Amino acid sequence: MATSSTRRGFLKKSVAAAAAASVVTSLEEYTLLAQEAEPAAAPAPAAPKGPLPSGTIGKVKMSRIICGGNLMSGFAHSRDLIYVSELLKAYFTEEKIMQTWALCEEHGIDTMIGIPGDKKATDAYRKYRTRGGKIQCIGQLAPPKSGIARAAKEAADAGMVGAVLVGNEGDAWTREDAVDKIEEFVTAVKAQGLIAGVGGHELRTTLVVDAAGIKPDFYMKTLHSTNYWSTRRPDQHKEVIDNGGADNYWCADPEATIKAMQEISRPWMAYKVLAAGAIHPREGFKHAFENGADFCVVGMFDFQVAEDAAVARTVLAATQKRKRPWRA
Repeated sequence: MATSSTRRGFLKKSVAAAAAASVVTSLEEYTLLAQEAEPAAAPAPAAPKGPLPSGTIGKVKMSRIICGGNLMSGFAHSRDLIYVSELLKAYFTEEKIMQTWALCEEHGIDTMIGIPGDKKATDAYRKYRTRGGKIQCIGQLAPPKSGIARAAKEAADAGMVGAVLVGNEGDAWTREDAVDKIEEFVTAVKAQGLIAGVGGHELRTTLVVDAAGIKPDFYMKTLHSTNYWSTRRPDQHKEVIDNGGADNYWCADPEATIKAMQEISRPWMAYKVLAAGAIHPREGFKHAFENGADFCVVGMFDFQVAEDAAVARTVLAATQKRKRPWRA
């Protein structure tokens, strides 16, 4: 087992390698700020380090901001840009993935979502742990219906603390009236001693699972406002969405989601809260936490980690009164 000093050394080395990038602001953000009537604010002070506010699901305590894994595996929402996934795969080398996790730990983000089917990310996680990294991993699983128990065991064998049925599968199995398979997934994951979640882009998935009496430890459901320039709303561009061409709208029913989740007592991890980079964390985190989310799952580049953690601290400190009580 790695010593504490080994872990500190690893984290310091990794953070130092990414420090220069941690203060970069995108050209796009500079352009948007220049269009505002008020002058841009002065640069924020250095982000405080240490634990973030946390919640507990089952026996697993975790920071309220969770690092998403899609970017690291190249599963990127790219709107009309066809090269983004390949760009991400090139950017997120094994070392870059580990640097990002090290920065997360340095700034209090102690949990991430992983994709067991991505060999590069899985190998990086094993290596990161052997070097002394402590970040927890919740597996995002998309098993075949005939391989649910095997996928749950593989997640446990990989050292994960939990597993969630990925939203695409949660939605599909619900539409196919295969809710029994969702229950089988939850049971299999819990049998491995892991916390079990069910994901869904569609609100129907969460509502059907809850009404069926299935008892996951948590739900993952998309949530973001529609107040961003490139949004395509289903009622306005149905023909585009039906043809698979609307890669910029992930919560078709934000108000209905907020209302429905008030009645659900299980913890809620909100994802797509920044609409794949279209919404600033100041607005995205505020919208999610004020409207009932217990955690936000956020894909992050290494140079965004410090700012995301600092914004989350500010937002969570101000989020004292919510219609939906904290469920974790």
